[in-house]
Amino acid sequence: MSKKITKYIFVTGGVTSSLGKGIVSASLGLLLKSRGFNVTIQKLDPYINIDPGTLNPYEHGECYVTEDGAETDLDLGHYERFLDAPTSQNNSVTTGKIYQTVIEQERKGDFLGKTVQVIPHITNEIKRRIKILAKQNYDIIITEIGGTVGDIESLPYIESVRQLKWELGEKNSVVIHLTLLPYLASSGELKTKPSQHSVRSLMESGIMADVLVCRTEHKIPKDLREKLAQFCNVSLENVIECKDLDTIYEVPVYLQKQNFDEVVLKELNLKTKKESDLKDWKNFLKRYKNPKKTVEIALVGKYVSLQDSYKSIVEAFIHAGAEQETEVKIRWIYSGDINENNITEIFKNIDGVLIAPGFGDRGIEGKVLTAKFARENKIPLLGICLGMQIMTIEFARNVLNLPKANSVEFDAATPNPVISLMTDQKDIFDKGGTMRLGAWKCALKPNSKLAKIYGNRNISERHRHRYEFNSEYQQIFEKNGLLPTGFNPETKLVETLELKNHPFYIGVQYHPEYKSTAETPHPLFSAFVNVCAGK
Repeated sequence: MSKKITKYIFVTGGVTSSLGKGIVSASLGLLLKSRGFNVTIQKLDPYINIDPGTLNPYEHGECYVTEDGAETDLDLGHYERFLDAPTSQNNSVTTGKIYQTVIEQERKGDFLGKTVQVIPHITNEIKRRIKILAKQNYDIIITEIGGTVGDIESLPYIESVRQLKWELGEKNSVVIHLTLLPYLASSGELKTKPSQHSVRSLMESGIMADVLVCRTEHKIPKDLREKLAQFCNVSLENVIECKDLDTIYEVPVYLQKQNFDEVVLKELNLKTKKESDLKDWKNFLKRYKNPKKTVEIALVGKYVSLQDSYKSIVEAFIHAGAEQETEVKIRWIYSGDINENNITEIFKNIDGVLIAPGFGDRGIEGKVLTAKFARENKIPLLGICLGMQIMTIEFARNVLNLPKANSVEFDAATPNPVISLMTDQKDIFDKGGTMRLGAWKCALKPNSKLAKIYGNRNISERHRHRYEFNSEYQQIFEKNGLLPTGFNPETKLVETLELKNHPFYIGVQYHPEYKSTAETPHPLFSAFVNVCAGK
């Protein structure tokens, strides 16, 4: 019996960053999965940080967390939301990880005194990382290379792809190059020259693009397609249009109409009798685009000027809204702007509030005021991670009469540390990759709201935090109506809080948004949208 050969797809980009390589990769993955192939997607990021965990959200957007506790680029969230399947630490690679591994090998003497160089040592490690997922029996591995062709920091990755294409042999890999067709309003035409230069830059690195995906504001005329095919040395049918659409969730359907998956399978010499079936995806799109009701939910945080900082939360609302046939409009509110004089006006006509996760003390008092306002006015509120901690602090101050209650993150000398540093975090000084990360079990109390929402008392959710509810205050909270209802079965740490006699006032220490997908909306977000819609 011959060994199954894993096929590889490499997605590169040119002209400019943020063209949508992640969405194109995720869309292709969905199309190939719908045709019966076992597919995964990985991201190679050229920056020297070990992971995005220590990067400012303003700089990099959301830090996504996998089941096995890897802090990754937000594109992995897109992969999971489109494929409806989990990723892992092997799906996220950075230059920092590559160099860290090679330097550790050098320090141990693994290279037997040889001079350590970018080629072959760094490129060998990149290739090893690319191929490591093949051990999990995938038919196809899609590898998205961050940045753009021509970037100095991307050169080792491009060289690794060149080597791999040669090593893998004919029809076992394909390079998809995503590029921009800018539209010049003054002349009323799309320009192909930037794409030509981008493809030429790729060729100078020894790689020929097999498929060209063109990001464009307008449809590409036939003569322009022919020009691109001729000058970029690809088949005419391999020039794929990726026009700006109303939502990223339309992209798979748009690409399917151009036989994108068929083009790629032909290049990989893969055959299947199963046609691409996006029935469930199209039903999701139909519900999303034809809502029967609208709700407005305030998202209160400190990174609201860059909405990618809360990407998974935004997408979770889209999934839940589609399921409930409800359009979820988000009112972005910077917590630092909230005070007692303007809070009523800020939350005027709002249907629900989400207090977002985050770190640091900026804007904290505005979040505390938000929790108080939602509690007293019976406004549905969901607090995630820091949001749950804010609900704890507010309740302690204003109901338990502990006016100086706080988290030790914000006030190390507080006399009432209702939120404390986790025991296993007290001797940790390195910031990167040292928090409580990844999937942890949670046991919900019977008859709790959350147990009813999940339809299960035993759940697993992903975490990313250092601080926790201080269990020394558990009894006084229970006595006064803010009930701890979810606990880690091993550590007994409090994971969830629910307020009695309130339509929806729930705080969770974990991040439910990470597990929401288009095909499987998260039940907590669905329940929250349901309540906000008055159902």
